[in-house]
Amino acid sequence: MPPVLSIQGLTTSFRVDGVWRPVVENLSFDVGPRETVAIVGESGSGKSVTALSTMRLLPAANSRVEGRILLQGRDLLALPEAEMRQVRGNDVAMIFQEPMTSLNPVLTVGFQVAEALVYHRGMNQAAAEAEALRLFERVRIPAARSRFHEYPHRFSGGMRQRVMIAMALACKPKLLIADEPTTALDVTIQAQILELVKMLQEEEGMSVLFITHDMGVVAEIADRTVVMYKGLAVEEGPTAEVFRAPRAPYTRALLSAVPELGSMAGRARPMRFPVVDIVTGGSDQPVEVPDTVAAAERPLLEVSNLVTRFDIRGGILSRVTGRVHAVESVSFSLHAGETLALVGESGCGKSTTGRSILRLVPPSAGRIMFEGKDIASLGRTGLRAMRRRMQMIFQDPFASLNPRRTVGAALAEPITVHGLAGKAEARERVAELLRKVGLSPDMASRYPHEFSGGQRQRLCIARALALEPRLIVADEAVSALDVSIKAQVLNLMLDLQAELGLAYLFISHDIAVVERVSHRIAVMYMGEVVEIGPRAAIFEAPQHPYTKRLMAAVPVPDPARRAMRRGLSNDEIRSPVRAPDFVPPVRTYREVAPGHVVQVAGEEWDRA
Repeated sequence: MPPVLSIQGLTTSFRVDGVWRPVVENLSFDVGPRETVAIVGESGSGKSVTALSTMRLLPAANSRVEGRILLQGRDLLALPEAEMRQVRGNDVAMIFQEPMTSLNPVLTVGFQVAEALVYHRGMNQAAAEAEALRLFERVRIPAARSRFHEYPHRFSGGMRQRVMIAMALACKPKLLIADEPTTALDVTIQAQILELVKMLQEEEGMSVLFITHDMGVVAEIADRTVVMYKGLAVEEGPTAEVFRAPRAPYTRALLSAVPELGSMAGRARPMRFPVVDIVTGGSDQPVEVPDTVAAAERPLLEVSNLVTRFDIRGGILSRVTGRVHAVESVSFSLHAGETLALVGESGCGKSTTGRSILRLVPPSAGRIMFEGKDIASLGRTGLRAMRRRMQMIFQDPFASLNPRRTVGAALAEPITVHGLAGKAEARERVAELLRKVGLSPDMASRYPHEFSGGQRQRLCIARALALEPRLIVADEAVSALDVSIKAQVLNLMLDLQAELGLAYLFISHDIAVVERVSHRIAVMYMGEVVEIGPRAAIFEAPQHPYTKRLMAAVPVPDPARRAMRRGLSNDEIRSPVRAPDFVPPVRTYREVAPGHVVQVAGEEWDRA
């Protein structure tokens, strides 16, 4: 059968300073009927530009698309814009990475889907709304009728992505282009969206072009895979073959950098990621990180019954109408040289826990002891001195750095503000910090925009180390990074821990990464720790239903599992907003093994 989409010799260039610079070069591949083809590669490889070129959504003023893009034999590049507008939505539909920016915040989700039906299929408003409601039910939006007239901000990320899929399916396209549709989602929501796409593809008989940088997702969904690097297709073939015997060094580098769930079985300590040379494909052997945990000493950090709530005010008198129970009675300890990972979905309270420990947000109750001192009792001067010993690495490195200051000035500032060194000595310490995180001292004169994402995160790590802390709270510190850059940054963090005896509170929703770098794990749900224990105990014998659900949702980079069906769940993460007079239930815990403690599951888990 002829392909649904045939891309032949595609070259896309952008005009920069009057010069045309190609970002995709001579790319060719086909997507057959009912077939799923994945384009995989890191940021800047040309994946999304390929999708935008196919849809002809690039600005004509400074972009140039050459070659042929054939949709069922019709060359899309030769069509006038009026005809191309009919192709978009009718024959080819696209789902973008961030659904919130794709939906109009001032229009209801039902109206927006119905609008596409009125425009493309000529329906009247009543028929369009009836069809839109049917589509909502097709993509398994719970209580579709009651939610039809709600606005996008009332939906979770996963449900907003379902709305986008409903809109994409509105006109029964022959080809669905999905551009990183699960990257911004939690692992359980990602599993739901992947299962939904596979199910709808079977029902509708459409072809899918799936763009991602996650090799686990590729293994779960793709029949064939195209690997891109710097605008070029370096490898193409059946997904099983690409995974079993990758030919290109870059493909081997991508696969080796993907942590596989269960790979740490039998290992007592965290393990470095293998580093693969992109040019030669050669790889070093991953080694266990030396044990630096000072178990005999008193814990460096002790958190007891931590509670953090945020008031919701409304009305003329701005009375408290509700509270967000972000963190509820959380307790744990952390030793020097140890990594404790906090895992869970967005909104479970992980980041608020980290910020509460540093008193970046004020805790409502509980006790935080650091180096034997109660942080809550410290005044402004004492807290400032204490923060020299506790630092934080944030998720977005670009937002963490002042764009108007050189990185040298940003690194020197905490050293001089705390009076640890004069300007001359501070410059020397900045050079040493840059070397420590694998950067060159002469980079101190550059600005943040002159660095890559991975380099900016290294700069944030250097700034966190500037005051020689004992504890670092790493809040999703690598979630925004490409897979190979993520491996490099995590290796750096593990090396620094071994060298300096740092304690990490590692906040993440990436379960496979957590397994590789942590000594102990605390699983959070709805502001509460539902299970905590040594890494091996949590991964090899999870006890709580939520922990098991998280583990089962992790995509595994094994194409043999592609035919597996997980079953589609329509569950949304419950809201942590409660009435002002709400009293949280008293939770009970049991120790199932030394150090492995589990919350006794209540009625909500019996129903789950």
